[in-house]
Amino acid sequence: MDPRSEVLLRHPERFGGALLLAGLPADDLLGALPAGSGWSWHAGEAEQLMRRYPGRVSLGIEPPVGDFTAAVLFLPKSREATDFLLTALSQRLPAAGSLYLVGEKKAGIERAARQLGALGQASKLDSARHCQLWVVQDPRTSADPQPDAWLQRHRLERAGMSLEIFSLPGVFSHGRLDVGTALLLEHLDGLPEGAVLDFGCGAGVVGAALARRYPASSLHLLDVDAFAAASSRQTLAANGLAGTVIAGDGIAAAPTGLAAIVSNPPFHSGVKTDYRTTETLLAEAVRHLRPGGELRLVANSFLRYPPLIEAAFGNCRTLAERDGFKVYSARRR
Repeated sequence: MDPRSEVLLRHPERFGGALLLAGLPADDLLGALPAGSGWSWHAGEAEQLMRRYPGRVSLGIEPPVGDFTAAVLFLPKSREATDFLLTALSQRLPAAGSLYLVGEKKAGIERAARQLGALGQASKLDSARHCQLWVVQDPRTSADPQPDAWLQRHRLERAGMSLEIFSLPGVFSHGRLDVGTALLLEHLDGLPEGAVLDFGCGAGVVGAALARRYPASSLHLLDVDAFAAASSRQTLAANGLAGTVIAGDGIAAAPTGLAAIVSNPPFHSGVKTDYRTTETLLAEAVRHLRPGGELRLVANSFLRYPPLIEAAFGNCRTLAERDGFKVYSARRR
């Protein structure tokens, strides 16, 4: 059981009713709270929970509609996402409803409690398992709870392209262009044409660039985060580009027979460093590529990815290096 869930279960008198659990971990919490419902924006965790608790979990960027008397937000990594999620949840509660916030101390729960306090008088209920639990009764805010009101837009002028990029709170590199992606955008020449995948698409920066540069190719964009998938759809629409956006957990959710997989892959999950998604990508990408297909990615120079790529593909080239990042390429033989 996740330690944050354990903290909630120390207070059965508070969480026995119609409860919405937002961003909940894929553990046994819903089994211990039979009147509770889950809302997740992580495709992998949502899929696990849906299999175990059918009809009780939703995946998306807006909270489900229901007669909830209380809601719990499991603290996300992003401060901007916390503000949006607290606003959205407060709008789903009736007068005198309770909005709870739970998170690990190392994740910044005390800082986030001040954000919760913007909706009312915040009280700390518990501190255990290296976590804290806070609550506001009858939360109120004048902020717009619709996701579109929280979109950030910026114009990207890079590598001879001009694109409008849209991103929602919590999406990687929200409202800006990160250094790794900037380097990757400068090294997109010579990719095989056909079906192309932007893996870990985020706000759709790389995907939009691929669609602009390779108009004869069919574009797929994949991310585990529903907010990223929604952002990518907005980015494609704003630039008049076509593509299939998939909310899925890892390379297993990608189509096969691809001509190219292009990625600035993630290596964080929440506040923890986690290389599993990228290591699985490097090991399994060859199975999703057609013969002659190419994997091209950017990564921090200190990450020991070339041996993993060579083990899967039998080859790995370094195309560029700058500002602590490298662009790698490997072809399926």
